[in-house]
Amino acid sequence: MDSPATLLGADDPAPFTVHRAHGDSPFVLIADHAGQRIPARLGDLGLSQAELDRHIGWDIGIAGLAERLSEKLDAFAILQTYSRLVIDCNRPLEAPGSIVAVSDGTAIPGNESLDDDARTARALEIFAPYHARITQELDRRSEESPAPVLVSLHSFTPVFAGFVRPWHTGVLYHRDARLAHALRDALRAEAGMVVGDNEPYAVSDTSDFAVPVHGEQRGLLHVELEIRQDLIDDAAGQEEWAERLARILPALLPDLTHG
Repeated sequence: MDSPATLLGADDPAPFTVHRAHGDSPFVLIADHAGQRIPARLGDLGLSQAELDRHIGWDIGIAGLAERLSEKLDAFAILQTYSRLVIDCNRPLEAPGSIVAVSDGTAIPGNESLDDDARTARALEIFAPYHARITQELDRRSEESPAPVLVSLHSFTPVFAGFVRPWHTGVLYHRDARLAHALRDALRAEAGMVVGDNEPYAVSDTSDFAVPVHGEQRGLLHVELEIRQDLIDDAAGQEEWAERLARILPALLPDLTHG
């Protein structure tokens, strides 16, 4: 069988960037939807730049937040480069949401009627190397002490399907709520903060990849954190949230790792 056609060309960026590769913090920060690039061979997927700039194209503000938080914690961070519309790196490859033909009511012409080779090329050249690098980092750090702590960073649109979301942030988890509940309670102690518990989404094996695979299967402390996009869509908001999380997260670990 012929191998799938190459997707990424010489002028396309790598599928991820790493910050603080040798950071001393136990926290490992991942941002599955940080970028909005599209491989040159895919053009613009049939979308305007305005559509690609919407929440359907990426997690608005999360790249800047992740970079700032990485610096403040001295923590390893990995940011995915390509738009979630090319392939969603927080969806199992067999999930319907892996490569979507419609997102929040917007048709994605470049994703319609894809053959198996086209899908495989996106999985092999974007999804696979990104998650392989996370696996490599967690493998390395799991042989050391302290054990790594996984924080998956995401952002959510303030209004979805006509519903005005009331939360400033939400903590997501599935089977293991240790870090999520500790972080939830710490964030709720912040003045005026509205914090969702498995809101605006809930994690599952069929809809999510990072928490079930990198967190639960390894038995690591982990959390998926969602922050409302209007709170981090500029540098000031990203700095405010990075300072908040850099203050809160390390303080949670002693009670969660004792014994």
